[in-house]
Amino acid sequence: MNTHLARNALGKYGEELAARRLAEAGMTVLERNWRAGRSGEIDIVARDGDVLVVCEVKTRRAGVFEHPMAAVTPEKAERLRGLAERWIHTHGGAPPGGVRIDLIGVVLPRRGAAVVEHARGVA
Repeated sequence: MNTHLARNALGKYGEELAARRLAEAGMTVLERNWRAGRSGEIDIVARDGDVLVVCEVKTRRAGVFEHPMAAVTPEKAERLRGLAERWIHTHGGAPPGGVRIDLIGVVLPRRGAAVVEHARGVA
C-alpha cells in the first residue's frame, strides 16, 4: 500500500478518535480539517463552554520513535496560534472565554485499543 495513503488513513482514524474523545469530555466539535489557504490547517476546532479550542491531533503507531506529544514545537505552536486568529476572524470574533490550544496524541498498538491522551492548553 502507498505509504502516503497509509499515513493519511492513520491520521484520519486518529482524528476520528480525537473528535470522539472531545465529545465525551463535553465539548462541541465545530469543524474538522479547517484550511486557511497555504497557512495550514486546524485538525479540530471545538468549543469547551465559552472557550474556543484549537486542537492538534498527532497519531503514531506504537513503537515509533517520537511520542505524539513531542510533536508540538514552539514554531508549530506559533503557527497554531496564527491559525486560531484566522479562524476567529472568519467566524465573527473571539468567544468570551478566549482560545486554548490542545493536543491529542493517539498511539495505535499492534493489538488492542488505541491510547488517546488529551493535553489541554499546550501552547
